Amino acid sequence: MSGRPFYSRSSGMKPTSRRGFILQAGLVTGAILLNGCIRRLSGGKPEYAHIKGKLAGPNAKAGHALRDKLPMPAPTTQQTVKTLIIGSGISGLSAARWLLKQGETDFQLLELEDHVGGNAYFGTNEVSAYPLGAHYIPIVNNEDKLLVDFLQEHQVITHFDEKGLPFYNEFYLCFDPEERLLINGHWQEGIVPDFGVTDSDRKQIIRFFALVTQLKNAKGNDGKYAFDIPLDNSSADDTYRKLDRISFNDYLKDNGFNSPYLLWYLNYCCKDDYGTPAQNVSAWAGLHYFSARKGTASNADPNAVITWPEGNGWLMKRLRETVKGHIKTGHLAYNVQVAAGGKVAVKVLDLKKNTSAVIYADKVIMASPQYVNQKLLKNTARPGFDVSKLHYSPWLIANITVNKLPSAAKGMVLCWDNVAYNTASVGYVNANQQDIKLVEQQKVLTYYLPLCDKEPRIARLAAYTRTCEQWMDIVVPEMEQMHPGITEYIEHVEFWLWGHGMISPSVNYIWGDNRRQARLPINNQVFFAHTDLSGVSIFEEAFHQGIRAAQQVLAHEHAAI
Repeated sequence: MSGRPFYSRSSGMKPTSRRGFILQAGLVTGAILLNGCIRRLSGGKPEYAHIKGKLAGPNAKAGHALRDKLPMPAPTTQQTVKTLIIGSGISGLSAARWLLKQGETDFQLLELEDHVGGNAYFGTNEVSAYPLGAHYIPIVNNEDKLLVDFLQEHQVITHFDEKGLPFYNEFYLCFDPEERLLINGHWQEGIVPDFGVTDSDRKQIIRFFALVTQLKNAKGNDGKYAFDIPLDNSSADDTYRKLDRISFNDYLKDNGFNSPYLLWYLNYCCKDDYGTPAQNVSAWAGLHYFSARKGTASNADPNAVITWPEGNGWLMKRLRETVKGHIKTGHLAYNVQVAAGGKVAVKVLDLKKNTSAVIYADKVIMASPQYVNQKLLKNTARPGFDVSKLHYSPWLIANITVNKLPSAAKGMVLCWDNVAYNTASVGYVNANQQDIKLVEQQKVLTYYLPLCDKEPRIARLAAYTRTCEQWMDIVVPEMEQMHPGITEYIEHVEFWLWGHGMISPSVNYIWGDNRRQARLPINNQVFFAHTDLSGVSIFEEAFHQGIRAAQQVLAHEHAAI
């Protein structure tokens, strides 16, 4: 989420981008304080006394009302709508945009938070805007016309050159310097370990990247790329799909990859993109991370990064503005009843008024995660689908406002992406990297910590019990390791806890039967759109999941005419 795959410059290879924390939490997203209001820390270490702290996160209270089956007020009003979308993460917004583009205007989009965006939500203070989750996308695959069109629509792609290659807006391409790694007391350029690495380790790293370069261009017996985005465009050839049935760890072991430096890097990549170590990720997913990106541009290296101070909040705002007249925030859908041949009845709680209504819809798109959908569809069977087999990784994001960065170890200067070898987090990004105005000393550093040291349920429960001071004791020492003396320059830390941050592509999920069953509509009345239906939580998957569901709705409407 904070780092990205990068070929070591000493290997003589071209860089290739990582994916990141493209999270779509759908229904259970938004901001509530988990540990009280903004305040100066007390009861913690004396050296933290000057730091203002805030602990916030999704609206867990509303979400847990579903989980705990709390009583809701009886509905007093009713409405009708042609299409109802539940959840305003990227998938829900994308579905709404697609309906509007096809001339459909009779739809509503419900969101329980007082804002939209899911895990593309962002914050802001007097210094900068900053991400609270997803913070960039790489340049997209040129064949992905739907996404290319969206980016051109909003001037991320400004034009195409004489060869037909897209020209990306220079203000949105990540400014140099891009990334560095603190290793063996030295900041090196790039995140693949290189400084102080032995020749035998370096050879193994080069061999791995030669393998993924080969896989990047490989095609199955159906003529499709072995690894593609959206991932459902990938080849059905079992030569490649069988890799989903073993762990990435086992694949690496079987292929003689045992360099501790390489294994650290690949483990870091899995934590960064999937929120869990390589042992919990399928080999297909692990290789997809490196081999699915094929974008080329007129004015950027392959898979260069596009980013903004607010991260993917910039893209989210573009989607939001398109459909803003159809959005209802502060509305919790708590029951969805499907009547074959009739309308779908959705019970909705207005969180501000504490009143309920029933919305009768011809079609419903559930752009919320499957563990939420199971609560909403409690009286409706989904044959062959087992939600307990889906694993969602919890995350902590800390936006750290500093009035100065003390001198660090020798080597590369501050970059957009900054990672330390062998630490719990996946590093931090400089939210001010894209600022074109001169900023004196103040900066916002966005720190990402996947909570993957325990099984997700246990890690989630432990995370919710921690106080602001306890999170400070976890985050600040690591920042001190990277920047000795930084504590006295920290003014404020906003901690943001995602209990169900992102889907993890566990063994046999992406190409197993459970995902296929989860995607099936109910009676051609209820349709599903969320990145947990992909197994890979990136912006492109969310964008296409929304379009896919909207296309299904429109296809069934036209068939009924």
